[in-house]
Amino acid sequence: MPLSRSRAVSAAELAQIPWLERLDAEEREHVVADLRVVTVAPGELVCRVGRPVTYWFGVIDGLLKMSNDTALGVPITFTGVGPGGWFGEGTVLKREIYRYNIQALRTSNVAGMSAATFHWLLDRSIGFNRFVMNQLNERLGQFIAAREIDRLSHPDERVARSLAALFHPLLYPGVGDMLRITQQELGYLVGLSRQRVNKALEALQAAGVVRVEYGGVRVLQLDALRRYRSP
Repeated sequence: MPLSRSRAVSAAELAQIPWLERLDAEEREHVVADLRVVTVAPGELVCRVGRPVTYWFGVIDGLLKMSNDTALGVPITFTGVGPGGWFGEGTVLKREIYRYNIQALRTSNVAGMSAATFHWLLDRSIGFNRFVMNQLNERLGQFIAAREIDRLSHPDERVARSLAALFHPLLYPGVGDMLRITQQELGYLVGLSRQRVNKALEALQAAGVVRVEYGGVRVLQLDALRRYRSP
């Protein structure tokens, strides 16, 4: 995180951080003093492969993608990260270098808590430990699902599963039932062209599981979206 561009977190932004309510007054005061927010531009990297971990990050608003390159130099996207999502806890826990890139797909406000404060909370807060444990468990399930998405041959089903992952209520509580995303951005996450994503969204809308609205996609039936099969 570029400290030269960072600022203190606002009261409105604090209200969007889901795990703060689990802290006592002393812990919250310590965390608020430590938190920083930076605005990142489309294409800008928040985390870079090979860099040492310094912060635990969360998306206040915007959209990021987690990706890496294969041995052949082909980019592979693991997942998107939407509003309310915090990520990288495994890397912070192990104090490792980053094994993935986190890149902004649009202008985004990203919060960061220092690794030192992250470990300080782990040493004293049961509530924070439970949040991190739940995060790791849900993230594991998400990556297992991502492997399944990679094996899907039908583009409509890939778009459906990828969209459903971005509406995960625990990992991305700030999304709600409306995700602000363009067809181009969704194409970057799924690995399809904007035109093919458009066709997939038309099929999903015809099936009654989503509704395409100005500036984004609204989920009408999340469970059905997760189970969607192309006719």
